[in-house]
This record gives sequence, C-alpha cells and structure tokens, in this order.
Amino acid sequence: MDEKFFNMLGLARRAGKLSPGHDAAFTSIQKGKAKACFLCSDASDRLKEEFDRTTKYEGRDIELIEIPVTKDDLYAAAGIRAAVFTIDDIGFAKKIIEICGGNV
Repeated sequence: MDEKFFNMLGLARRAGKLSPGHDAAFTSIQKGKAKACFLCSDASDRLKEEFDRTTKYEGRDIELIEIPVTKDDLYAAAGIRAAVFTIDDIGFAKKIIEICGGNV
C-alpha cells in the first residue's frame, strides 16, 4: 500500500477521526459518525459479513472497502492493531478512498 495511505491514517488518528477495532468501528457506524469503513485483507469472513450488514442496515450507505493490507502491516506502519476501522470525517474518507483507488 502506498505510504500516502498510512500518512492519511496517521493524520485522521491525530485529528480524532479514526475509530479502530471492532467495538469502536461498530459504535461509530451506529451513531452515524462513520463516513467509510475499511477491512484488512486478512479479516475473518465473519467480520466481513458482520460489517457488510452493519454498513447497510436501516438505510445506511457507508462505503465498505477491503484494503490490500494485513493487520500486521497496519500495525507495523501505523501503530493500529485492528482488522476493521472507520474514518469519521468525509474529507479524510474521500482522500483515503482515492488513495485506495476507489471513489465516494
């Protein structure tokens, strides 16, 4: 993954707009704060299915993106130990999705 991706994650974390881990990401989605949800490539199928349902539940339309980064890569590069995380700011979300090759 591009270094820009990890730099943007670091900026989002310092700005308080990153919700890493299952519980934080789930809460962020439930409270309507999440603008995008990201899953590591080695996340379990159960976790992928759960967040696929959660991001679409009750008319939510939160972008769910599987990134080509493992949990270990994410921890080594950004200090985040999680298989799932949300970005809670539309500007950060758009930029990170752009870096990942998608668009909002």
